[in-house]
Amino acid sequence: MKTSIKLRARSRSINRLENRASSVEISFTSVLYSLKIQTIEERKALILMKLRGYKLIKREEQKDAISLIAKLPRSKKRVIILCLPAIKVAGVAYVKKMVKIMEAVKAEKGIIVANVRYTFAAKRDAKKYGIELIPRVFPSFNIFKHKLVPKHEVVSHEEAEKLLKKYRIKAHQLPRIKASDVAVIAIGAELGHIIKITRDSPTAGKHVAYRFVVPDE
Repeated sequence: MKTSIKLRARSRSINRLENRASSVEISFTSVLYSLKIQTIEERKALILMKLRGYKLIKREEQKDAISLIAKLPRSKKRVIILCLPAIKVAGVAYVKKMVKIMEAVKAEKGIIVANVRYTFAAKRDAKKYGIELIPRVFPSFNIFKHKLVPKHEVVSHEEAEKLLKKYRIKAHQLPRIKASDVAVIAIGAELGHIIKITRDSPTAGKHVAYRFVVPDE
């Protein structure tokens, strides 16, 4: 009798282990499949969209690129993100291609994501047309998930005015942060914006600092 009970208990334990193993295998397979169909450029684009609050509307695969059409948060305006996998250098031709796509889908903003360097001409024309170039150093994971990276957020115009009035200063008198900073790129901050950085403090609970976004030069 006792032997029979032990055998049934052992059988149930084995079944539970098999179910867990099966679940892990399915989950692992799903992850591998996900990684297989996504390029590193597209993963970066999806991370960027999540951090900025963009809502994906449509995804299209082209011969040499993947385009993601999204909607800006709290707006009907569209943004198009062009992912460029398997290229050696991102030249001006891709910027011109982006301009044509923006006109075709009536997008107000264009972003190019490449894991290679951009040529001088590409940077020049991108600045001319207001197209954002995501550098190859931009990570393919959420940097704000790391415990050493504090929360960054763009200060609204109203909040910035109150802040500057409170301390009786001009925006450029605040401590500076470069526009090329990964955290600045991640939240979509632009030159002249003020960023609020909230860090957990063992003594103060929350420590808040402000930074003024400046060019790299």
